[in-house]
Formats: sequence, C-alpha cells, structure tokens
Amino acid sequence: MVRDIDTDAASAHEMFQSFEGMEGLPVTGPVRRRPLSLEAFARSVYPGVLVALTIALAASWLSQHYNAPVMLFALLFGMTFHFLHEEGRCVAGIEFASKAILRTGVALLGARITVEQIIALGPVPIAMVVAGVTTTLLVGLLLARMLGLSRSFGVLSGGSVGICGASAALAIASVLPKTKESERDVILAVVVVTTLSTIAMILYPMLVTAIGLDHQRAGLFRGGTIHDVAQVVGAGYMISPQTGDVATYVKLLRVAMLLPVVLTIALVLSRGRAGQSGARVPMPLFLFGFAALVALNSLHLLPRPAVDAAGEISRWCLVVAIAALGMKTTFKALIAAGWRPVAVMGLETLWIGGLVLAVVEWLT
Repeated sequence: MVRDIDTDAASAHEMFQSFEGMEGLPVTGPVRRRPLSLEAFARSVYPGVLVALTIALAASWLSQHYNAPVMLFALLFGMTFHFLHEEGRCVAGIEFASKAILRTGVALLGARITVEQIIALGPVPIAMVVAGVTTTLLVGLLLARMLGLSRSFGVLSGGSVGICGASAALAIASVLPKTKESERDVILAVVVVTTLSTIAMILYPMLVTAIGLDHQRAGLFRGGTIHDVAQVVGAGYMISPQTGDVATYVKLLRVAMLLPVVLTIALVLSRGRAGQSGARVPMPLFLFGFAALVALNSLHLLPRPAVDAAGEISRWCLVVAIAALGMKTTFKALIAAGWRPVAVMGLETLWIGGLVLAVVEWLT
C-alpha cells in the first residue's frame, strides 16, 4: 500500500539527484524508486518540516501578541517562502507537513470531544447543528455551480463555514481529488473563512445584545455560527461563563461533524472512481483515529493531561500544516481566483447565521 509519505518522498526524489545532497540539480535520467529507510526519510523531510515549524512559531508569537488569527499569520508567512517549494532541500518536508502532519492534527481533534457533551446539549441544538452543516454544504454546492466554480470548492467552502473553519477545510481537502487548483482553493478557503470568522467574532456580540438573547441562547448562537473554535471560545466567554460553556459545547458538536462529513465525501469519491476505473480509493486512516479518540475520551479512558496534550499537539500540527500549504501557493494564484470564492463563502456565512438565529429565536 502506498502511503502519503512514500509518495511525497518519491516525488521529491524525482526532482533531485538524491536526498543526501539535494543541491538543486535536475535529474537527467529516469530515477528508480526505492523504499527509504527511516533514517533516510527523516533526513529528507527535516529541512522542510523545520521551515514550516519555524513559520508556525513566528505566527503563534504574533498571534498571541496582537490577538489575531494564528492560521492567517501562518498562511501569509508561508506564502512569502513559496520559493522553497519550487526546488531545493525543503520540497519533501513541505509535502510531508502539508499531508501527513495535517492528518495527524485532524485526528487528534477527536480528543476534545465526548458523547456525553453532545447528549447534554439536548435534541434542539443537535438538530440545529446537523441541519446547519448539511444545508451549508448544499448551499455551497449550489452557489459554486451558479458562479461557475468547481464542486470541490463548493464542498470545501461549505464544510469550512459549516463545521469548524480552517481545520475543516484542511480535513476535507485531504480527501478531495487533487487538481492543479486544489491547493489554491484550500488556501482561499482558509483565508476567507478565517477573515469571516474574525468579523463574526466582532459583530455577533453586538447583534446578540441588540436582539436581547439571554446567556443560554447567546451561547447557542455563537457556537452554531462562528467558524473558528478559538474565536467561539473568546466570543462566548466575553459575555459570561455560562455563554462560553454553551458556545464551546455547541462548537465541539460541529467539530464532531467532521467525521461523518469527511467519511461521506470519501465514500462518494471512492464509489465514483471505482465505477470509472475499477480501483477503489482507500479510506483515510486519520478518520478512524479521530473516531477512536472520541470513543476513548467518552469512556473516560484518557487522563486529563493526555487530552490537553493531544489538543495542544493538534493545534501545532495544524499550524505547521497550514504554513506548509502556504509555501505551496502564491499571492498571484489567489488574486487570479477573483471575487467569486469570496462571494460564495460570504453567502454561506449569512445562510448558517440566519438558520441558527431562527432556531434560537423560535425553538429554544
């Protein structure tokens, strides 16, 4: 079975004479692919991973000091180092970080969720979240078709808006078909959803106050609409501990929707490709890791320090991965995409906001 890390290493090996030197000299003849030892593999990927980690550290420091989204800093810094992905010793590590490290971070998100937390919300919030995620995905597909964008971008944008922002975009992208525009679409989705989430974090408290929602319903609204987990927490506890707790639980329920959504996308793609070529697409293993951690945490088999550690490692993995993705694209490619992706995600944000507000006002 071919793994991502094998594919990435082999691709980088074809571009350069060897992993030992990697002096940037083009290959003049066919390269025989051989399985790499663990030591050789580590030696091949560490330069690119080290660069991505350095960018992640810088982005995290700036995020803490200027109270801005760390994902956005990591993306922008990564894009300024795009030349490292064009050739040189960092290619293999950047590919590894954008795939294997990304999937590790998504899998570890499962340690933050328990079935008990989901059940405690009651039937209305659960139905609200399921309806919000499902309809936002459908709205994304519809808008993408109307504006001449790919179905992949419709799914990617709808999932990122409906579920959990940049983390959902990265998870969904890992199972979507790879095209020449796919990585640009991921970067676009992350940039736009992070910006929209920041705007929502600023505007929604004023909206909640103007409407006169109590602490419980304000938590339901914020947790059901704001895209990024960290911004949900910040916006919730800005009002009261009760609002923060409710908002966090609702948001974690949306994060839990990652598993069925990504699994469904993978199954649909697998069946479609099997009908075309007779070859089945392997199911992404990180989803099973996600589900296993949810189960272990629900059974209280994970000690609190392990849960906290998994959450912190997951955060760092995702920031490193987004830095690597940034290095794989350019500002020129983003500008060339035009206004339509932004319009799609803006309308998706309005849709889920209106839907959740209607449920909070009329059904709670």
